[in-house]
This record gives sequence, C-alpha cells and structure tokens, in this order.
Amino acid sequence: MHSMKSILATPLGLGLALALASAPALAEDLDFTLTNDTESVLAEFYASPADVGEWEEDILGDDVLGSGESVEITIADGRTQCEYDLRFVFDDGSETIVQAEDICETGSFNITE
Repeated sequence: MHSMKSILATPLGLGLALALASAPALAEDLDFTLTNDTESVLAEFYASPADVGEWEEDILGDDVLGSGESVEITIADGRTQCEYDLRFVFDDGSETIVQAEDICETGSFNITE
C-alpha cells in the first residue's frame, strides 16, 4: 500500500531554491510527485537548479520516504527554469545524484535502484 505525503517548499518554509514554470516569462509553482521505487528508505532529498553549484536544503526535513511511498512536492521560489540536479540520500548513507532532470516536462520523478 502506497502512502501519500505532501510537502510545500517555499523560500520562507524550507528555503528550497526550486521553482519551475511552463512559461519562460512567468514563474509558477511546480507540483510533482516523488516516488521511492527503491528497497531503501529515502532519508534526504535535495534539488538545485542545474546551473547552481551548491545543494539547497533537505526538502524532506524530518520526514523520510519509505520504499514504495510517494510524496507530493510543491516548489515555489520564483525561478523560471526546468532543469534541476536531484540528490537522494538513503538511510544507509548511500546516495544517488541525477543531473539536469526536466521536472516541468515530467510532473513526477521515480527514484529507482
């Protein structure tokens, strides 16, 4: 059974520097579903614009995303680009980095092993 959580990322909330928009001139909130399709617990999730050299804050915060679980994430920081680097840190300390993912196009992201 999949559980669904919801996380709102804002500059005042998590300080997450993510904003994705379908129109280049107008920034809009981006809603996407993150699904953990691994056998491990996702302990941390970071996303930063592909042209930024540092990771933003952990989007999950104190939460974790168990195997098979999904979370709705809203990103609202006023940026207008779509390509983001994604970093996933699991409870065993291992991590996966996905570079230049176009989240505007997909509306969802599944982390797999």
